[in-house]
Amino acid sequence: MGTARNWFNTVRKKFIKSSQGEIIILHSPSLSAQSIIGEGRDFHNNSSDSSPSSFRRRKHLTRDYIAAIKIQAIFRGHLARRAYKALRSLVKLQAVARGVYVRKQARIALQCMHALVRLQVRVRARQLLSKYSHDS
Repeated sequence: MGTARNWFNTVRKKFIKSSQGEIIILHSPSLSAQSIIGEGRDFHNNSSDSSPSSFRRRKHLTRDYIAAIKIQAIFRGHLARRAYKALRSLVKLQAVARGVYVRKQARIALQCMHALVRLQVRVRARQLLSKYSHDS
């Protein structure tokens, strides 16, 4: 329950920092980003295009809409952190599993090499025995 309380306190602090007025976003076809204009400013002075079509593209953001945006941003950040944490633990688990698999492979390779060395010792020993048995 402590993490939920902490999360709600974070959301509450975000709301306290927000402005009390209405925010207007102007959409301009020449700009890719949105221009944010605060409360109490004149629309005609701040807009680069004062044609009637530009007034239709304006969005008035109420406090509820801004609050919803902030809640979504905080929650998406929370989900992203949780996914990153899960991914980190998955990577650690993969490293452990791969380490076990690599050690097993190394053990099998060493056993095969030991078997080959023993076989080579036997072959050389027979070669030496057969060489000395023919000489006598």
